[in-house]
Amino acid sequence: MPETNIFTVQELADYLRMQPVTIYKHAKAGKLPGFKVGANWRFKKATIDGWIAEQEDQERSGPQR
Repeated sequence: MPETNIFTVQELADYLRMQPVTIYKHAKAGKLPGFKVGANWRFKKATIDGWIAEQEDQERSGPQR
């Protein structure tokens, strides 16, 4: 776990228990909230935690009609 509140791709992959390549794919597609610093993706922990909560809420509420 990083000492800052900013994750690298590898740190986020470890945090979410996903493969780094999956993090890259989702970030590039806009499915994960992140930003680029030069050529490298970065992710704010607070934003990721909020994103996780939103995903859980959507799963609980079921498909949108």
